[in-house]
Amino acid sequence: MSARVISYPPLGQTTCLETEKIKFTVILEVSSGHDWEVQIWHNIGSSDWSGLSLQDASSTSVPLLSGHQDSQVRLVFSEEISRPEFESGTAKFTVRYREGPTAEWQWANGKQNLNDGELIFGSMDTDSASSADFTKYFDHLSPEVNVEVRKSEAPGADLWRISGPVEEAQHGQQGVANLPLGVPSSVSRFFALVRLSTPWLGPRQGGDQLAWKEDAILCSVLRTDGMHVVLLGVSGVDDVLTVLGSGPGGKVVVKSQNDNLRPAQFQILAAAATEFEIAMSALVYEARKIVRPYEVSTDGLEVQWLSSWCDGLTYCTWNGIGQDLTEKKILSALDELKAQGVKISGLIIDDNWQSLDNEDAHSWSRGWTRFEANPKAFPQGLKKTVATIRERHPNIEYIAVWHALLGYWGGIAPGGELAATYKTKEVQIKSAARKSVLAIDPDDIQRFYNDFYNFLSTAGITGVKADAQSFLDLMSDPEDRRRFTTSYQDAWSISSLRHFGPKVISCMSLLPQIIFHSQLPTNKPTTVVRNSDDFFPDVEDSHAWHVFCNAHNALLTRYLNVLPDWDMFQTSHPYATFHAAARCISGGPIYITDIPGQHNMALVNQITAPTIQETTVILRPSLVGRTLDMYNDINEGHILRIGTYTGRAQTGSGIIGLFNVSTTTKSCILPVSDFPGIYVDDTDRAYIVRAHTNGKIAESLNSTSTVSINLAQKSWEILTAYPTHSLTLSSKSIHLAVLGLLGKMTGVAALVNSDINISSNGRLRIDVSLKALGILGIYISDLTRWDIDDDFMVLISGKPVPRKTVWKEDGRVLAVDVGEAWREMGLKAGWGNEVFVSVFLG
Repeated sequence: MSARVISYPPLGQTTCLETEKIKFTVILEVSSGHDWEVQIWHNIGSSDWSGLSLQDASSTSVPLLSGHQDSQVRLVFSEEISRPEFESGTAKFTVRYREGPTAEWQWANGKQNLNDGELIFGSMDTDSASSADFTKYFDHLSPEVNVEVRKSEAPGADLWRISGPVEEAQHGQQGVANLPLGVPSSVSRFFALVRLSTPWLGPRQGGDQLAWKEDAILCSVLRTDGMHVVLLGVSGVDDVLTVLGSGPGGKVVVKSQNDNLRPAQFQILAAAATEFEIAMSALVYEARKIVRPYEVSTDGLEVQWLSSWCDGLTYCTWNGIGQDLTEKKILSALDELKAQGVKISGLIIDDNWQSLDNEDAHSWSRGWTRFEANPKAFPQGLKKTVATIRERHPNIEYIAVWHALLGYWGGIAPGGELAATYKTKEVQIKSAARKSVLAIDPDDIQRFYNDFYNFLSTAGITGVKADAQSFLDLMSDPEDRRRFTTSYQDAWSISSLRHFGPKVISCMSLLPQIIFHSQLPTNKPTTVVRNSDDFFPDVEDSHAWHVFCNAHNALLTRYLNVLPDWDMFQTSHPYATFHAAARCISGGPIYITDIPGQHNMALVNQITAPTIQETTVILRPSLVGRTLDMYNDINEGHILRIGTYTGRAQTGSGIIGLFNVSTTTKSCILPVSDFPGIYVDDTDRAYIVRAHTNGKIAESLNSTSTVSINLAQKSWEILTAYPTHSLTLSSKSIHLAVLGLLGKMTGVAALVNSDINISSNGRLRIDVSLKALGILGIYISDLTRWDIDDDFMVLISGKPVPRKTVWKEDGRVLAVDVGEAWREMGLKAGWGNEVFVSVFLG
């Protein structure tokens, strides 16, 4: 008889444990419920393998919140085992099971083609786990490097600065250093963020020996004692670029380039901590200190709040309309959006609006001639196009245009107005597309950007998408790199802030020099930075990787002074909901690039909500979403878990998006303590967990509880954990949670504030303020015993709502259609932008 096995800790994965007890939970999905036996076969605390028999725990249940149950019977088995007496170390395990005592044992790892699970027992004493001696973590440390202990700003982390010499640039060639740093010791798993190409980063993972082909800017090692040792190459200081490579035997190799005419020092920061996030915090705090003397001043520039730019739904012309861009096509696409009810607040006019030479040639062979738009496509000029858009579509508040950092893919056209007006220089580049490009000379780049952005502002443009910033790293001559790299970054930053505030998108800019010089410092407003390579609608294999890559890149970009942008997507596409869910939990902006007329309104309504000011907003969580399992490779077949949090500390909600990035159905057991903001030792607080796709709720949970999901290929789920309020009403205990807006992927992010209390007259009062309209959901544990007509009163802005806008959903959720009530009651927003709902019970 076949059976499907789901376990926690999971098979084929490494799990760190710092608790005194190890609890195994196994779900067995079978066609009949006979006398099944389940064992954990393990070597915990011994070199010999033995069996731990699990007890039938089906009465406690592990709720299945998403996906279908493939079998008739779902059995739960569980048991605890004490951790070994040794301070730290590793063990392995698998699951075996059989139907009755006479049947043969079946092995889950063989049946499901999975490796054994690995357990790492981290030290229970964090002080003893720490060591200021860097050689504890690296063998064969190079004698050519200097290791300096630094004071960590992140409690619980040890911190070092590693430096060494880099020779000077000579004869038009960069000075280089290439030396083995050493071999990380006691490695269980590694994770690296590598340069997939000049502008883009991506993850690489592996086992106990470090190996990757590309240059990495970040490398993290999970040791067998539970410590995370993280290395960060520092670039953008003194014109030195430093990355990390891997060598034979798992060596870490320092690869540094110096553009100076004098010798310089490369710098690497290293941190060790029991948690990856603590080590990352230590590195980022120290890196900011290093780059601080090189920050460009933006004092005196007026800026606007980021939320006004990023909280609306934006349409981008790139995939939807394509490169053959015209005013007519843009207006037609906007009319189609309006006709189908897609209400956007932002528009990005992407590539090919500019006046270029060499018509019909490839983009890399075309240069920019003048500021004014292409006269054939925009016959009355950019300003007239913008005015027409605003007249016909007053809901569009922000209009941005695309341009390359050097002007266009082919730079500046030699015979154009721009080349005649500004000082230029021909620079050699390392590219298969062309050998050189004409660019504005750094001596004139600030004037150029001031004039260009003044032209755009006068035309009614409110923001820009500055692409192809990686050209700064393609320049081959050290002198050009010295003169162009920081000059262009600073000129663009100053001019964009002066004219557009933070309403800019920095694209193709995940190169080390820009990360450290422009994106790490906190002396200017947060700006939007593209977090990964493009969304490719027609490349089947790209979609799971796109989400996977963004979730891992966010492990670094969430610490920068940026808002990660996971790129546009199309709402009518086989992976549409997959991408939409990822964008919602990313914490960044949401852009769509639909082909005109091909819009999925049901999906649009899940990712947006109308406001009382008659605008449309997206519902961004408070924190940037990132992977919870940085050491899992995409090819290992695990469910990708992306975690974020919204609301205030202790009272907010943890959110986990789960994405099946494999080619087969996958399942997992999810501990409640894995939700961001929930701690495993906080067992007194009660929670519920709700699934977005079907509204299922798991009740009466604490931090040690578990839930489960089954996901088919291309499937996903968003689970939200809500802390519940426990009160006594009418002599009975009642548990409540404000869920936010139902039917929205991140509906809890619509909550501005909520308050639950018992009034002096003994009535329960729930006050909620929302940033958008929709169906408000309130979980009430014993809702079935209350009658809406007899026991409830619901008010908006102090006025009773129509009775038809209040109902019970699934027996435990009070639903209030705030949007319908607002319209029927004829309420007006006034100066405010929030809607206030009060619910009385009792």
